[in-house]
Amino acid sequence: MKKLLIVIFCLIFIFSCFKLYNYIRIKTAKIEVVLNDDLNLEFSSKRKVSSFIKNINGTIIDDYVIDSTILGEKKVKFKFINDDNIEVSYQYKVNVVDTKEPLIWLGKSISIAKGENINLEKTILCGDNYDPTPKCFVEGIYDINTVGDYELVFKAVDNSGNSEQVPFTLKVYEPVNTYDEKKENNFTDFTEVINKYKTNNNKIGIDVSHWQGEIDFKALKNAGVEFIMIRLGGTKGTNGEYFVDKYFKRNIKEAKKYNIKVGVYFYSYANSIKSSLKDSNWVIKQLKKYDLDLPIAFDWEEWRYFNDYNLSFFGLTSIADAFLDNIEKHGYKGMLYSSKNYLEKIWMENDYDIWLAHYTDKTDYEGTYKMWQICENGKVDGINGMVDIDIMY
Repeated sequence: MKKLLIVIFCLIFIFSCFKLYNYIRIKTAKIEVVLNDDLNLEFSSKRKVSSFIKNINGTIIDDYVIDSTILGEKKVKFKFINDDNIEVSYQYKVNVVDTKEPLIWLGKSISIAKGENINLEKTILCGDNYDPTPKCFVEGIYDINTVGDYELVFKAVDNSGNSEQVPFTLKVYEPVNTYDEKKENNFTDFTEVINKYKTNNNKIGIDVSHWQGEIDFKALKNAGVEFIMIRLGGTKGTNGEYFVDKYFKRNIKEAKKYNIKVGVYFYSYANSIKSSLKDSNWVIKQLKKYDLDLPIAFDWEEWRYFNDYNLSFFGLTSIADAFLDNIEKHGYKGMLYSSKNYLEKIWMENDYDIWLAHYTDKTDYEGTYKMWQICENGKVDGINGMVDIDIMY
């Protein structure tokens, strides 16, 4: 028994010495970190720990992206292996700032009919990356009840002190009732799209809703439609009642019958992460008995009323992220639908595939995208009327 106690004591002593040795070794380890002169971190930017380090005597273990979603001082803690192969801890501080001016969605002029009931501050889209309620106002004198051209300035200031101003001409015109019996039937033929864009690396398809009525899917298949994005449904306005698109069940059943690959989209009026999660849970519930080949797309297009939503661009992007995060947690693939201008100017960076809407022969959108909606005036056998045509890569 006495020998056992001696052995235990010796082991404890050795262990204590080892711990003391390691403690002294770490405490006296060489740490040489030289930081950048500028330690400002732009709001919602994707910069890593190493972004603010000029020199370091070792290798950072986890060079993570610093959280930049809250303005103010931020501690950045990390560990690195120094040149003597010792793991050490270090921390520094950055200042999260917002230096980006608000966005005023306005051209050189805007035209309104005399006497029209309109509020320019609410009608002209005015938003900010960080501030959900920037101050937006018009400077200058104008009279909506008097025909004429008024030289005005639209100004916006966010709560970080960033400002923007856009001079524009308000054109008030006398409304005239006109009726033109000559209507041009311009359309984009699906066959021509195939001939122009089809390769071994893409598929040509369409997206539909109840607006296309009862579709002849056999004719679609024969016409060469390779995939279809079907509207699942939406809500009757913000926080309104949910509804399934009138033709959703028939459309998805028929698409499967004719072996056309299927994805869906949901038109959202979400004004918060809470309502966005509610949307996604409803979508998941509706799709339980269906197998999808393609993503579920989040479609938010309330740009005309954006000012009424009191959302920052970061807030709006977070709403989309919440929807798509939940979708993917349940085994589906998520996708964000939007047009080129909104993707470039309003939506902030996210990790999801993009469904780009840009009605042109050759898009100059510089971001990456999985799907491209090239027109809204498509014509294809099986559908009476126009339909959107898409290319999937």
